Amino acid sequence: MNRLKSAYVSTYITAALVGLATSLVMVARHGTASPWLGSVLACGAPVAFFARVYVRGVARTSANLPGVLAAGVVGTAISMALGAGALPSAAVVGAVVGIVGTLLYVYWYSRFAPAESAVRAGATLPPFVLVEGGCDVASGALVARAALWIFYRGNWCPLCVAQVREICAQYAELARRGVEVYLVSPQPESYAAGLASRCDAPLRFLRDRDNRAAAVLGIVERHGVPAGMQLLGYDSDAPRPTVFITAPGGRVVYCDVTDNYRVRPEPSQYFAVLDRMALA
Repeated sequence: MNRLKSAYVSTYITAALVGLATSLVMVARHGTASPWLGSVLACGAPVAFFARVYVRGVARTSANLPGVLAAGVVGTAISMALGAGALPSAAVVGAVVGIVGTLLYVYWYSRFAPAESAVRAGATLPPFVLVEGGCDVASGALVARAALWIFYRGNWCPLCVAQVREICAQYAELARRGVEVYLVSPQPESYAAGLASRCDAPLRFLRDRDNRAAAVLGIVERHGVPAGMQLLGYDSDAPRPTVFITAPGGRVVYCDVTDNYRVRPEPSQYFAVLDRMALA
């Protein structure tokens, strides 16, 4: 099933782009009374959504994207109305991309199947090994101080990049609380170094080679990387975007293992937990 997912998102984005371009051309040819006007709306909403995610650096979105889906429904209805009750090609394009495509993206592609995670509040962090600077680092060597851990999918994921930058912006407050920050992904260290160069903070980027730590923690998503990214040096598997906080010694005091890759905790949630730890 995840193999289908890995191919789906690229297909959905491509279909929205092609549908929007075709619709705009047809409206230019036939005028705004053309049924293709509705398809512009239905296909344009997904394109606008992904443009916002990629260009503006959005770290999280709503779970169900009601605006994108509503645009698909309204756009398809407009196409049918302007088609005098028939089912013109514009309505088919709008419905396939803006309704069916968006429903699949929101309720199938974006969601993860239930899984039993080994990282949860109250548990002790199980042992695993990461890579830093080409050397293996045991998790036990990383828990002497309170730590904020973020497992992210890689530079290919714009929400992950935005989330890392968000942490960079909050680094001074985290450092003031004496918290170590570990940013963990399976991507090559050179890729993480490129992301680190864009962060004005001494964060620690570690590699989870072959997603071994994610597998230990129960957060690995098989075939979670879009098809084709492997040609750029990424693994096929990826961790579920996960945030957890460990107290000194490795006890997990906060954990968020999302079931939707677009829904992630706000930094205010980390700080609330860290402030409670300081008062305990």
